[in-house]
Order: sequence, then C-alpha cells, then structure tokens
Amino acid sequence: MSQTSTAATPDAPPPDPSAPPARKGMQGHPWLTLLAVAFGVMMVALDGTVVGIANPAISKDLDASLADLQWVTNGYLLALAVCLIPAGKLGDRYGHKTIFLIGAAGFAATSLLIAFSQSVSMLIAFRVLQGVFGALLQPTALGLLRNSFPGNKLNMAIGIWGAAISTATAAGPIVGGLLVEHVSWQSVFYINVPIGVLTLVVGIWALANSRVAGASNRIDYLGVVLLSVAMFCLVWGVIKSGEKGWGSAYTLGFMAAAVILLVVFALWQTRAAEPLMPMGMFRNRSFSIGIVLMIFMAFAMFGAMFFITFYLQGVNGLSPTETGVRMLPMSVVMMIGSPIGGLAITKLGPRIPIIAGLALSATAMALLARLGEDASFGATMLPFVLLGFGLSPIMVGATDIIVGNASLELSGVASGIQQAAMQVGGALGTAVLGAVVAAKVSSVLPDRWPAAAGDYATMPHGQREGIEGSVAQGFPPLRPDLLGGKQLDGPATEAIRHASDTTFLDGMQLAFTIAAITMAVGIVLALFVRQGEKREGAVAVHV
Repeated sequence: MSQTSTAATPDAPPPDPSAPPARKGMQGHPWLTLLAVAFGVMMVALDGTVVGIANPAISKDLDASLADLQWVTNGYLLALAVCLIPAGKLGDRYGHKTIFLIGAAGFAATSLLIAFSQSVSMLIAFRVLQGVFGALLQPTALGLLRNSFPGNKLNMAIGIWGAAISTATAAGPIVGGLLVEHVSWQSVFYINVPIGVLTLVVGIWALANSRVAGASNRIDYLGVVLLSVAMFCLVWGVIKSGEKGWGSAYTLGFMAAAVILLVVFALWQTRAAEPLMPMGMFRNRSFSIGIVLMIFMAFAMFGAMFFITFYLQGVNGLSPTETGVRMLPMSVVMMIGSPIGGLAITKLGPRIPIIAGLALSATAMALLARLGEDASFGATMLPFVLLGFGLSPIMVGATDIIVGNASLELSGVASGIQQAAMQVGGALGTAVLGAVVAAKVSSVLPDRWPAAAGDYATMPHGQREGIEGSVAQGFPPLRPDLLGGKQLDGPATEAIRHASDTTFLDGMQLAFTIAAITMAVGIVLALFVRQGEKREGAVAVHV
C-alpha cells in the first residue's frame, strides 16, 4: 500500500498546519468530501425523523406498547452508544473512507430488513443492527471532514454538514407523513436504500482513505471490551429504569456496574501501551465541557421531542402528514441556522453562539410546556422556530470544541466521543422523561377517570397498565379491549378523551419543563469553553 505523506523531513520545512492534506485527483477534495459525507449523515437524519412520525402507525400495526416504541428508539441508541468510540478508532486505524463506506452499505441494508419486519421484536433487533452500522458512519464522517478541511474553514464545513442533517430532518416529517398516511409505515425505511446507494457511489469516487501520521496501528482490545460493556450497562440501566424503578436493585446494579467498569477502563487507559481513549484528552476543560453540553442538548431534544408526535397526532388529532407540516418550521430553521452558526462560531468563537442557542432552546421548551389540548399552528410555530435557531449553534459549537480540542491523530476517537455523548444523552432523555411522563400519568389518571367508564380502583392491574400506556402515548384508551369489553356511549367516550388528553398534557408539560431547566444549566457551563486549535501537531496521509 503506497502512502503520500505531508509530514516534514529533515531537509524540508514543516507543513503548514492550516493547509489541507495532499490528495490524488479529486479524491480528498474538501467540498467533494463534504458532499459525500453529507449524503451519509442525511440518510441517518432522515431515518431518525421518519421513525418518530411512524411510531403511532407502528404501535397500531404491530400492537406495540410505549415501552416497545421506546425500544425502537433506545435499541438503536444503545447500539450507537456502545460502538461509536471503537468505530472512531477503527477509522483512525484502517482509514475513515473504508469504515464510512461499510457503515453506509450496512445502514441501507438493515433499513430494508426493518421494512420487512413482521413483529415489533424483529423490528427492534434490526434497529439495533442498524445502530451498529450508524456508529461506523458518524465518527468517520467528522474524521473525513477534519482531515480534509483547513482549520480556518472547518467551522463552515461543520455548519454545512449540520445544514445537510437539517435538510433531511426538514424533508423527513413531510415525506414520512405522506408515506405513512398513503402507503405504510414500512415504506419510510425503503427511502434509505437509494440514498445509501448514492452515498456509496459518491464516496467511492470522492473520498480519500485518510489516516493521520502518528495514528496507532494497534487496537486496545481490552479497552474496547471494558468501554463497550460499561456503556451497555449505563444505557441499559437507564432504559430499564422506567420499568424497574430508579431505586430498584436491578437499576442500581447496572448503574454501579457501569461506574465500576468506567473506573477500571480509565485506570487501564493510563497503563495501556496504545490506549483507546487517552485520558489526557479530558484534561482539556473545553473538551470535557463540550461533551457535557452535547449530552444536555440530546437529553432535552430527544427526550422532549419524543412526545411531540404523540401530542400532535393523539391530542390534536392531526394526521401524519399534518404532523410533518406542523414540525416543518423547526426543521427548516435548523437547515438555515446550522451554517449561520458555523460562521458565527468562526467569527466570535463558540462561547457566545452556544450560550445564545441554549437560551433560545430553553425559552422554546418553556413555551412548549404551555401547550393546551387544542394548539394552533401559530401556537407551535414560535417555539419550533426558536428551538431550530437554538439547537443549531449548540450542535455546531459543541462539535467544534470536542473535535477541535483533540489532536488530529485522535480525530476519529474524538468524533466517536462526540457522537457517543449525543446518543447517551438521547437515551437518557427518552428514558428519564419517558419515566417522568409515565409516573405522572399513573398518579393523575385515577382521580380523573370518569365513573361512567368503570371504577378505576377495582380494575385488574393489567387493564390499568394498558390504559395508562395508551394515555402516556397521547391516545385516549377507547378500544374495547382496554375497557374490559365495554361499549360506551358518546358522553362517556368524550369524558375519557378529556381525562386522557389533560393527563397526557400534564406529563408532557413536566417533560418540557425539565428539558428547559437542562438547557438553562448548560448556559453556566458554556461560559468556560474556548475554540479548538483544529490541526495542531499532526498531519494527514492518504492510504
């Protein structure tokens, strides 16, 4: 295998660290690289959006409970959280192009398998596998950008990369809504296949299989095992907390195991000859704060927005297409806001744009917490617009201070940590806020249950669980199997609908309030961040 390096020799001056790496032909061209990775991340972003729109249809078709639907999301997040950092290391070791293309092919193939699922268990299993391939895509995409763009243009590239994600997010609700409403929920996964093929074609042509001079040729297998098991215990414990209870021995056991394994992993990293995650990375204050900010952002966004589709379809009675249109302002604004955020961070540094984004996001969450049973388009548009403008600089800025404050030879690992922080935050958000909503429903619904529908206190435990599960998804429990086979008249049906809607709103409003507080806490942390050095101390090679 031939290599072309830009590393300095004794007879040549050192390379300009702000210059892009050498390349052959069009391979490795910065803007073509951005185009190729944009297709890959758009596929992942589109998948995330359409799954949210499809959740109610999946629930009806596969008889999925709220816990099942959380697993459709959390199984994917769990696989990502476990695999992202090792995937970043694989990109540093074997070349980011190779791992990226494997991820693109696998993601498209598993999307097809998901569409063929005949049960919710099968769907969840393929979503987990899809998460593994998604883990190969995401950190290598950022690694490719980091290795292709000069430092003074990297923020702009990350902003455009974020705009590509937002474009897919903007298209997802509309396309997904139309497909769910007029075709089937399975069809929303088919659209990943042509995008995956396009990603492979452009990627093979445009990407250079870049590694970094100084990147280790060895893999810390013990570190991979320790970190993967620790991440699994952490995310699994959080996910199961809603079912088992936060104070249960089951949940506490997994949390304790995660802490112990993370401590052992950290100790091992100080002794390993070629550590998976050098602990010196975390001595950089901005790098560590960036990870926490990414977790906070994902916690609020994934956790709170998990329920917005249930609110719009269940409480407001909108169709999937109408739900997509209602959410479109947020997605379109994110599409515009991401490159603007990148430019602002280049001019001002990350601190001010991130603080502004956190403030806007906290305000948006507070406004969403005030939604009632019948919110108009205007009532949701303002908070969605604020949230779109708020999330963009947080995403770009946190990515900048994580990836930019790591040395170039650890760009894949840093990108994996950035993505892992997002997935852990998302899993925490859906699990914690899901548990908050479920607990609120369980505490409030018995007092609001209409007497005409039966004595709630004397209902079998399983029946109450079914009713509360339906209410926690925003849908009134009007099916005969949930009502013990009873056929109710109009007034009783309307009484159940009102009790269900107001109870769900109490839970959702509490979830948005917690999300708003989380964003507000992030403002304090953002006061202490600084911009990264981008390319200090390493140069890229093409393999």
